Amino acid sequence: MPLTTRRIARWAVKPAKNVETAVTPKVNVLRGLAARATTPLLPDDYLKLLNPLWTARELRGEVVDVRRETQDSATVTIKPGWGFTAEYRPGQYVGIGLRVDGRWHWRSYSLTSVPLRDSKHITITVKATPEGFLSSHLVNGVEPGTIVRLAKPKGDFALPNPPPEKVLFISAGSGITPVMAMLRTLTARGQSPDIVHVHSAPTADDVIFHDELRMLEDDHASYRLQLQLTETDGHLEFEDIGDVVPDWAERPTWACGPAQMLDDIEKVWDAADRAEHLHIERFTIARTDKGGEGGTVTFAISDKSLEIDGATSLLEAGEKVGIQMPFGCRMGICQTCVLPLESGHVRDFRSGEEHGAGDRINTCVSTASGDCTLKI
Repeated sequence: MPLTTRRIARWAVKPAKNVETAVTPKVNVLRGLAARATTPLLPDDYLKLLNPLWTARELRGEVVDVRRETQDSATVTIKPGWGFTAEYRPGQYVGIGLRVDGRWHWRSYSLTSVPLRDSKHITITVKATPEGFLSSHLVNGVEPGTIVRLAKPKGDFALPNPPPEKVLFISAGSGITPVMAMLRTLTARGQSPDIVHVHSAPTADDVIFHDELRMLEDDHASYRLQLQLTETDGHLEFEDIGDVVPDWAERPTWACGPAQMLDDIEKVWDAADRAEHLHIERFTIARTDKGGEGGTVTFAISDKSLEIDGATSLLEAGEKVGIQMPFGCRMGICQTCVLPLESGHVRDFRSGEEHGAGDRINTCVSTASGDCTLKI
């Protein structure tokens, strides 16, 4: 039977069909042709030996620089590998997986780079905290050249394009990071909405991006920075926000910072019937970032259970007690391992997102967040 172009294309793609890929179909054809020549190994098995970023099986990145911002914070510059898109929105976060002492630890951090403009690199700015195992390692221990795993950018705390005519940013501590991405993006786009930015930190030395913020204020008449230095000025009482920003109720607001601050803001905005104009981002420490905290996993149908720590996946737990768990890529990509959560809570390694009863979860990238039950 004569070979047609269509038959050759099908033959070329087939060997790579079961490998999740974020690259274009044309590249998949090339990988398929290469797979014919390299069977039983796939091209990825060879390419990642040449360059760890040349893999379509998972999103990866390479740390290229770590720059200190304050005494306890640093900006980490990462070169993403194949499949990572630069079309994220300013304010979104990215999942970072880092291998420390033989275990993968996942945490999500706000992107501080400008979408599309910084297509070759992304940046996250991390504040080390006593309870944050991974954040401390990123600020004080990660070396350029380190390979990390990446999860696709996500999050609803994002600035629209075009932006509103008037904006109010409220941030404190590391809550400045998603706001910085928004400010940098507005500057890169040449957009100049009327912005008031209220930021709180203990002292001027603790203000992440202090010099850049002051430069923005000097260069742009449409941007006004109100620093609240809490060691000398105390904490801002949001019932009195009108004293600082008289027209606050007319401004769509983006707020990010400690939980108590955000709770106070919500109360004031709710009382003024402005809740729909308030956008909030709450930073939480993923249990895997604390280095432990798991729970007892019960497999309802098999009538087996196992106590695990926060670094052991539900898939691994099932395999340890002899259950034939469904799996494919073991990276949270192919969806083969997805099972319903009968009860309890689990946490995604990559994003820190918590799931509850009734949710369908990826068992290969989720761990127990307290006791939980799976229907298998």
